[in-house]
Amino acid sequence: MTERDPAQPVEVRKGLEGVIAGESSISQVDGQRCQLVYQGYNIDVLVEQASYEEVSYLLLHGALPTRAQLNEWTAQLQAQQALEPQVLELLKLAPPSADPMAVLRTAVSAVAFFDHEAEDDSMGAIRHKAVRTIAKMPGLAAAIARLARGEAPVAPRPGHSRAASFLYMLHGREPSDLQVRALDAYLVLLAEHGFNASTFASRVVTGTRSDYYSAIVGAIGTLKGPLHGAAGRKAMETLLEIGSPNQVEPFVQQTLSNHQRFMGFGHRVYRGEDPRGKHLKRHAKALAEAAGDTTLFAIAERMQEAVMAAKQLHINVDFYAAPLLHYLGVPTELFTVMFAVSRVAGWSAHVIEQTVDNRLIRPLARYVGPQNLKFVPIDERVSASPTA
Repeated sequence: MTERDPAQPVEVRKGLEGVIAGESSISQVDGQRCQLVYQGYNIDVLVEQASYEEVSYLLLHGALPTRAQLNEWTAQLQAQQALEPQVLELLKLAPPSADPMAVLRTAVSAVAFFDHEAEDDSMGAIRHKAVRTIAKMPGLAAAIARLARGEAPVAPRPGHSRAASFLYMLHGREPSDLQVRALDAYLVLLAEHGFNASTFASRVVTGTRSDYYSAIVGAIGTLKGPLHGAAGRKAMETLLEIGSPNQVEPFVQQTLSNHQRFMGFGHRVYRGEDPRGKHLKRHAKALAEAAGDTTLFAIAERMQEAVMAAKQLHINVDFYAAPLLHYLGVPTELFTVMFAVSRVAGWSAHVIEQTVDNRLIRPLARYVGPQNLKFVPIDERVSASPTA
């Protein structure tokens, strides 16, 4: 390998924008054609014809399961979905005011304590850990929500899909088929999205040969940031603040005047509309109509039109994810946790892929600080304000 000449200038791409940091067969995010493909399958097809169980299998194994494989995969998930009593006790220690993502971050770390394969870095053990974590995430999310409002966690019931299981454990009652289909679509659509910030974080951790759970916790911590996973929560807060379809245009104009961002609009990669948005919109509309209260959906639809007219900005995945989760009775503060419930499948697939063909991820930085400073003895130094 030829060493780079340090005297030659190197282009700096802040945020690594446009930089290809590796190769992956897990998903293709096509910004020009506004398409998202999982392992060769367009998301438009998967969201209509495949369940989250099928999609999670696809991401981790590289192929859609046969009927027998799906039955075995589903049985594995259901066998691992119950939370350890010690993990539930830990969740109860979190104050109601704690950020749900901080609680989830701690809970997933604690799950590792009760896994005898936690420090086993063999491929078989990593796959077992992926099954355990994908299985337990709905229960963790539901328990976090219930405990925050002073309610006891609900145990999972056999035979439920990931979507149905979460809704049952959140509300303590059987969900409708419409609700299950809507949440399943959400889980499918958010399961994977290339080298996004949280996924890249999981690969960085894996690149050091740290353990699976550390990689997932690193991804959760990254997703917690308001510039990544929290956009759906912010979009929901915006819709609630507007309050009425008639207030959309004044809100848009005020936001423009204040030079503020529209949450749930625009995307770093897609040059047009996020391909996931239209599917979430359709399911959000169906839920609104079934609930007999379409006000929130009407606000969202009108805002989509108003922002497009004013700024030519397309919606992203977060925009209609917000009313969809709201109509499912998911607390707004839990929205980012729900993102993690879905994305853990993609994170796990990337941990596996990074492990198979690993190289420590270690980019360079261009130094722009001072040079050749003269050392001053401590008693002769003049105090200065810190720069950071």
